[in-house]
Amino acid sequence: MDDEPQIHRFLKPALEAAGLAVLRADTAAEALRLAATQAPDLILLDLGLPDMDGQEALVRLRAFSAVPVIIVSARAREAEKVQALDAGADDYVEKPFALAELLARIRAALRRVAPPGTKQETVRRFGPLEVDLARRTARLDGHDPLRLTPREWALLAALARAGDGRVVTQRHLLATVWGAAHLEDTQYLRVYVAQLRQKLGDAASLIRTEPGVGYRFGDAL
Repeated sequence: MDDEPQIHRFLKPALEAAGLAVLRADTAAEALRLAATQAPDLILLDLGLPDMDGQEALVRLRAFSAVPVIIVSARAREAEKVQALDAGADDYVEKPFALAELLARIRAALRRVAPPGTKQETVRRFGPLEVDLARRTARLDGHDPLRLTPREWALLAALARAGDGRVVTQRHLLATVWGAAHLEDTQYLRVYVAQLRQKLGDAASLIRTEPGVGYRFGDAL
């Protein structure tokens, strides 16, 4: 995610030429939504975003994802670098940068999380429910995929990524599914959780409410 169109115009074809598929996000809200629903292998993050400081975006991202993050920013102060790395960034590249160096840092970051011969887990199972994050499908007991709206899928994907009975806050879900402008719109969330539970049928108990906080998802008690 980057706030400079000229960076996008230069960087996207360069990354694609290196064999990488690229998702573009012009705002932090869009980037967080894509991170929650598309499961990217790596994120390039600018700190100067139009709707949110990149440092805050990083903190929100780390609340639900361990995806490698490389900061690409014109901010060169040591304090900025330390803050980003302490918040969970994997690397920090200053603008202007050499493309060859950036590509090398991307390869290094991907090697750390996916050694040769390993395959990233994209299918998650919770009792009778199978969530395929790559294919964007959810099945109960191996039957045909559930018919989910885009927002219902985004909500289910965000919960499934957390899994393991961990609490996912209301604010996090609102930010990733609806965007940063809807952090207080908890009624949206309640309505969609109810719809999702209805479609899950007997597996609705996988979504457990933590009153005033958020939701837990999965088999863990």
